Amino acid sequence: MIRLDSLTLQRGALRLLEDANLTLHPGQKAGLVGANGAGKSTLFALLRGELGADSGSCELPASWRIAHMLQEVEALDRLAVDYVLDGDRHLRSIQQQLEQAEANHDNAALARLHAEFEHADGYTADSRARRLLAGLGFSEAEMQRPVASFSGGWRMRLNLAQTLMCPSDLLLLDEPTNHLDLDAILWLEDWLKRYPGTLLLISHDRDFLDAVVDHIIHIERQTLTLYRGGYSAFERTRGERLAQQQVMFEKQQAQRAHLEKYIARFRAQATKARQAQSRIKMLERLEDLAPAHADSPFEFSFREALKVSSTLLDLQEANLGHGDTTILQQVKLQLAPGDRYGLLGPNGAGKSTLIKTLAGSLPLLSGTRQSGEHLAIGYFAQHQLDSLDPKASALLHLQRIAPDEREQTLRDFLGGFDFRGERVETPVAPFSGGEKARLALALIAWQRPNLLLLDEPTNHLDLEMRHALTMALQAFEGAVLVVSHDRHLLKSCTDQFLLVAEGRVQPFDGDLDDYSRWLADYRSAQLAPAGLSSEAPKVDRKAQRQAAAALRQQLAPHKKACDKLEQQLEKAQAKLSDVEEQLGDAGVYEAARKDELKTLLNQQAELKSQVAELEESWMLALEELEALEAQLQGE
Repeated sequence: MIRLDSLTLQRGALRLLEDANLTLHPGQKAGLVGANGAGKSTLFALLRGELGADSGSCELPASWRIAHMLQEVEALDRLAVDYVLDGDRHLRSIQQQLEQAEANHDNAALARLHAEFEHADGYTADSRARRLLAGLGFSEAEMQRPVASFSGGWRMRLNLAQTLMCPSDLLLLDEPTNHLDLDAILWLEDWLKRYPGTLLLISHDRDFLDAVVDHIIHIERQTLTLYRGGYSAFERTRGERLAQQQVMFEKQQAQRAHLEKYIARFRAQATKARQAQSRIKMLERLEDLAPAHADSPFEFSFREALKVSSTLLDLQEANLGHGDTTILQQVKLQLAPGDRYGLLGPNGAGKSTLIKTLAGSLPLLSGTRQSGEHLAIGYFAQHQLDSLDPKASALLHLQRIAPDEREQTLRDFLGGFDFRGERVETPVAPFSGGEKARLALALIAWQRPNLLLLDEPTNHLDLEMRHALTMALQAFEGAVLVVSHDRHLLKSCTDQFLLVAEGRVQPFDGDLDDYSRWLADYRSAQLAPAGLSSEAPKVDRKAQRQAAAALRQQLAPHKKACDKLEQQLEKAQAKLSDVEEQLGDAGVYEAARKDELKTLLNQQAELKSQVAELEESWMLALEELEALEAQLQGE
């Protein structure tokens, strides 16, 4: 087991952990979460033996094999598949000894080493390495390319494959999904579920954590707290604890005020997290979780567009691609205010090509692209981080697009993205990837877009910033089209999916679980010619897809009805919240505002009735949909 006893860790003058305790048993899978700079990566370095404790102890079995993912890779001439095979150092050592024994004609050593080679699964090593690479998105041809020929993100995938190739008792993964798309994340998720050893995982992807880990270790205030369950369970439990602490604090302050009222100068006032508008199906859960995010440094919204067109953007009979290469054919897509699309599809199918074309960065090869009169696009892509002026500060970036705005207003706005104090005037050059992404989002949010085109917006963002972005997107009234490997963001902020695959863009009526199954079928079909598929019994994949499509077609009208009721309920709830906020103003109860108060009370009563009716209709529609799903699946 891993046992930390009264552990203190310090880096320079900064104390990260003090008198911290933790016990992890063999086979447990734990996610390590905490604010940036809390000490997550330092704790990994301690477990790898790269640094020692300042006091206390860190114990783990001496026999354990530890695998961890390198954060950089050199531009090597070594082939990708060989680089991955290098992860099994014990196997490589046996191979070297075999070569030496063969050169020396040492038959006794050869017999012994061949037995060790077989025991180390050496005969299946090449196929295992290729399956790892295929799961992470490499084609058979790419497996034979040198490491130096890949970009930085794809080299990180090679590092991950090499780490997974290494036989281990303890696996340490620090942000393994940062450079992966949704397809590769789903594959990695399944791989880690089957991993038999002990896993420690640092990740900002809450759905990934929920699927893989059975415990959460939270670093906060220099201590380690172990929570049972995934990230959602941790969030609920922590929210409950914070709420309980708040109640205890209020009681303590009241007692103190009673006993020492004659000397008290200040009276404690309980703080309360501001409730954010959200989609109705997330509302109950998000309200319960509010205390868990009360200390978040992020709080922002996309400024409301001044004008909106009924149709924002319209593609008709469009062929998309680069130069003479057509990637997507005959695309028909119309975007209107309130539309919320998530793009799904295999890596390289053309999702980014579609977004770039919609943004106007890529010209059409043929067809038409019609913009609405008041179209205002907010486009986020990873290359935009590189286009930030390294010599300019966050404040100067915003001043350049809002030269007439008061500086304090700009500072307040940037504060919602956690650019405060001296940091708001610091040049961008030394910023981390997360800080650059936050600044790029701030610049978009300021410019009042009515169409958001977001290509992997959560890359480099931590969990708190992802939560804030989710809240802001839920409140955004324009159209949204997003590519993201963050399933929580997709589920929380989109209503419809588009599948980009095999040169087409088509509606996908299923949910992300349906997409995961579709992707498994697609991947099996892609791997079969290369001989990399599993030995599972063959099934008629085409018939399965046809049956699934027929089922989705039958369910589609019912799902759309549910979605429509949900949107109506969301709008009614938002209006009710606005009215109740106005009723919370003490001034409205003054005699001079009697008529205004009466109007507000009438509106409150009407909206409460409307919300209740819509909620009941929505619940009935959901029950009918679930019953129909069960009936059709039973057939």
